[in-house]
Amino acid sequence: MELDDLKSLIELLRETDITDLQVEKEGTKVRIKREKLFGSIEIPAHRHPAARETVSQEPPAEDLQRLVTVTSPIVGTFYKSSTPEAPPFVESGSKVKKGQVLCIIEAMKLMNEIECDTDGVVARVLIENGQPVEYGEPLFLIEPA
Repeated sequence: MELDDLKSLIELLRETDITDLQVEKEGTKVRIKREKLFGSIEIPAHRHPAARETVSQEPPAEDLQRLVTVTSPIVGTFYKSSTPEAPPFVESGSKVKKGQVLCIIEAMKLMNEIECDTDGVVARVLIENGQPVEYGEPLFLIEPA
């Protein structure tokens, strides 16, 4: 297989949605695989009420000011436990310590543990299990101890 043939195959992957290609030519096998990257992901600003608490349930503004917001450091999928059968890391009302794991965000098949920044109590979990999250999106409200 010639270098030009390989370049053509690589270009084919770039121009299409193909992520895995295996070719055999003249006794040579070549497999080219790439991760599918998205140029942009559109996530709706408003989610179903079940996924987030409604505005009418928001605490008064002075209460919000004292709460610490834990945000997502990456784009990915929010999981509140390590496995579907495991109990959640935390729930509303859970006491937490600085460095304690609050959730996992899966990004490109990597499980990223999100830790608490302060000691306190989880005032609110803002995301439902399995929901997509974006960079900087609020995940938890923590009432500092």
